[in-house]
Amino acid sequence: MSEKTSQRCGFVAVIGAPNAGKSTLVNALVGSKVTIVSSKVQTTRSIVRGIAVSGQSQIVFVDTPGIFQPTKRLERAMVSAAWDGEGGSDLVVLVVDATRKKMGRDLTAIIDRLVEQGIQRPCVLVLNKIDKIRPPELLKLSQDLNDRLPFQATFMVSSLKEKGTEDLLSWLVKNIPEGPFLYPEDQVSDMPVRLLAAEITREKLFRRLHQELPYGLAVETEDWEVFEDGSVKIDQVIYVAREGHKAIVLGKGGLQVKMIGEQSRQDLEEILEKRVHLKLFVKLHEHWAEDPDHYQTLGLDYKA
Repeated sequence: MSEKTSQRCGFVAVIGAPNAGKSTLVNALVGSKVTIVSSKVQTTRSIVRGIAVSGQSQIVFVDTPGIFQPTKRLERAMVSAAWDGEGGSDLVVLVVDATRKKMGRDLTAIIDRLVEQGIQRPCVLVLNKIDKIRPPELLKLSQDLNDRLPFQATFMVSSLKEKGTEDLLSWLVKNIPEGPFLYPEDQVSDMPVRLLAAEITREKLFRRLHQELPYGLAVETEDWEVFEDGSVKIDQVIYVAREGHKAIVLGKGGLQVKMIGEQSRQDLEEILEKRVHLKLFVKLHEHWAEDPDHYQTLGLDYKA
């Protein structure tokens, strides 16, 4: 058999309730930061594809927004994108936060929908954060979930500590369809670099700001200029929905936004492997969450 025909390539949708650890898992499997992470729910807003190559197999991981009961337009678009990602995949990985021990409303709704639509593609269960739960409780949760849905395999991992992720990757590379690679072997994501840069800054905002403020923010890359020495100048706008939020984001004497910019710049330099000059501007845009252009930038359906 020729090298070309022995290759495997497939799309693996990573779905789950908010804050199950999907993005951390994808980053661990890809071996590089391709999607943003925070301890807050609903951090991921758009479909992110991370690409991993193992031997003759290329897996395109589709990291989806957390699936929950949406009430706002942006939330509806995020959940719709998550199910679209699941529907276009060859395999499905359902990630469950094992520390919750019992199935909550969001997880129950996800499983019910998977059962209702039938097992149209192999579905794998991943119990995450196993380092924080006792083995007997873990085994009971695994049994309860497998009683609800016939998973082809169950894996117990700690995405943060990258424990058990190699076993999951090994199973996936053997079970994706045969076919040629869809991306160059050294490519780890298909996310446009301008969007990736904006998402990195949004991650820092999520981590530094408290309560509900991060959910009222959006970040867009406004300008991208490459200099002769290879360095890049990036201008980004942080949109806030309320006038009072500007002062919070800026911080006293602009210290808060300066710290956010520095953390984002460091990540971007590591990812882009070049010098980065990053400028952040904070602007009031009361209705950014209703702006169709913002949905288009994120690859979301405004009318979902």
